[in-house]
Amino acid sequence: MKRILPVDELARDQRFSRINIEQAIFDPRNAVVRSEKRPNGFAPEVYEAPDNARQLMHGIFVGEIQALEGAGRTCWDFDTGTAGDETPFELKLDMARQCWDEARHVEISCKLSEHMGSEIGEFAEQTLLYEAACNTDPVLRLTGVNRALEGLAIDVFNTMRNFGQATADPVLEFCEDWMLADEVTHVKMGSDWLRRLTAKDPERQKAALDFQKTVDKLFSFGGFRGEEEQNPIHLARRFRSLAGFSDDEITELVDIAAEAFQEAQARSLEAGATPGA
Repeated sequence: MKRILPVDELARDQRFSRINIEQAIFDPRNAVVRSEKRPNGFAPEVYEAPDNARQLMHGIFVGEIQALEGAGRTCWDFDTGTAGDETPFELKLDMARQCWDEARHVEISCKLSEHMGSEIGEFAEQTLLYEAACNTDPVLRLTGVNRALEGLAIDVFNTMRNFGQATADPVLEFCEDWMLADEVTHVKMGSDWLRRLTAKDPERQKAALDFQKTVDKLFSFGGFRGEEEQNPIHLARRFRSLAGFSDDEITELVDIAAEAFQEAQARSLEAGATPGA
């Protein structure tokens, strides 16, 4: 079996259509600038909220597929006992446990999509999560996937759980709460292994955390995540703390989200978009 499988060789059937991260975020024609007057797209009273929730649910579904693929690749791509024992067998066991969780999440998310009136392939798939899982350095994989992207999953599942509660949907609320608990353990595994594998190499730890910041900024989606009322996805501070994030790291995430928001506004204005439109 090939190691470090490139993203263009992922197996998908004819129901899936793929876009790249530039199409999803950076194309000014797709830009949506949020202002203080623009309501949160997941507020129950917003007309588009059900469609927004369905689109996010489909994004969760394909993200869980990629998380399963990424964790599985980490079990295979690195030899235990080589390169200074950077990939201990215990780390592979944790990734195998995560595969089990992600497979369950794929099934739950698929059924939730049907429950919410959507179907596989209704929305496009972007593959940045798996691309982060292709990094040839196992430490950067841990920060890019388990801390940055699984950290985003904490925020997303917490938001969707709250949406289910606000819309009196006990099925959505229960399922998201169940998966949220798993995501906390996945991020905690990444936090613990990052510190363990870089305990004697502060420069490598810094490089890994810098990579995490890059991924975090991309997945702030130009203001999609933040702590302002108009941000659809809010940072779940309590759960991130349980997952091994320090208060300083959480504050830095807020700053990264705000920076991504400002850059998105600038791109949209340059393209002739109207703030708040």
